[in-house]
Amino acid sequence: MTAFEHRRAAASLRILNPDGTPAANREVKIDQTAHRFLFGCGAFDSVAMQGVPDEEKKAYFAARMEKWLGLFNYGTLPFYWGRYEPVEGRTAYEPTMAAAKWLRERGVTVKGHPLCWHTACANWLMQYDNAEILRRQIERIHRDVAAFRGVIDMWDVINEVVIMPVFDKYDNAITRICKEMGRVPLVKAVFEAAKETNPTATLLINDFNTSPAYEHLIEDLLEAGVPIDTIGIQSHQHQGYWGAEKVHDVLARFSRFGLPIHFTENTLISGELMPPHIDDLNDWQVSEWPSTPEGEERQAREMKEMYTILFSHPQVEAITTWDFGDGAWLKAPSGFIRLDGSEKPSYDMLRDLIHGDWETHTACATDAEGRLDFTGFKGSYRLQCAGLSADLRLDGAVRADVTLG
Repeated sequence: MTAFEHRRAAASLRILNPDGTPAANREVKIDQTAHRFLFGCGAFDSVAMQGVPDEEKKAYFAARMEKWLGLFNYGTLPFYWGRYEPVEGRTAYEPTMAAAKWLRERGVTVKGHPLCWHTACANWLMQYDNAEILRRQIERIHRDVAAFRGVIDMWDVINEVVIMPVFDKYDNAITRICKEMGRVPLVKAVFEAAKETNPTATLLINDFNTSPAYEHLIEDLLEAGVPIDTIGIQSHQHQGYWGAEKVHDVLARFSRFGLPIHFTENTLISGELMPPHIDDLNDWQVSEWPSTPEGEERQAREMKEMYTILFSHPQVEAITTWDFGDGAWLKAPSGFIRLDGSEKPSYDMLRDLIHGDWETHTACATDAEGRLDFTGFKGSYRLQCAGLSADLRLDGAVRADVTLG
């Protein structure tokens, strides 16, 4: 069994002409048009380009998103409560929905991030007591999950719970209720609110803490019946690449739960690394953080190894690199494109993997009964023969008649 055998499936097809007769002894061109695996990236630029009156700025964001679409089929959109609803009752619904629909129209799966978090929380919540804060948090989940249902059906429900009850950098409403309720009851309440609003949604718990503390939290949550669909793992590596050994270790420890795993926030730097003594990445504040030629080669090399390990693991269903362009979070050189919009080696490397090594394009000849067999990476396909075509979905072994049209 090869490293990627679980990513591939076999198709045994009988190709038929429009009149139902076999397309005998014909060559059929087979091209994969979309991946089942979710190759993702932060898609915040798609929100920024909505309703921009300045045509030059709109063109800037549109050009970046066209390059984005050259790699990805999965995008994360921002729902940080303090930014999504900076004033109570005034939300960023319109540009966010417009961005989500824009992505969906281009075949992109969209995830909302996050529904509950102690950081970037709404300051106006602080006027309420804990019971009212919780009520409004649940109300917020009902409102936003319902409003985006059918467009966004995947959510980071709650973010960074391991640290939440002891987070003391500044006072905030969510830490307050977490301290009073405890982590498990809070997580259970927000997950149940999301599940009852959209029962078919994919719901993630997400954390940067990959220590046994996160494992123990997940154990407690599952024992309490919290409806976690997927485990989210952040991997911001501003201080250097984890290395293959740690990636394998994290996968081994979190795969034991038998749930799908998403690497939700991956970051690798193409410049000078953040000093190792920094504990909270947000404490590293610099005026500029340049990318370097040596760093760009290192970033591409490390990213290729990490993506290959993750794509090889049967429980990993998605990989999201956090920043598409340099200079975003913490001004880090963490993107696939430079500040001037030009592609870095990491862009070319990932394109060659996603749309080269890990994508199926082939041709097969049918026999006298119109039959052919092929094996390809899971996803969507277009079959073309003698000027006619047909679409096929390959999520597992397929045995079917396919009529050209």
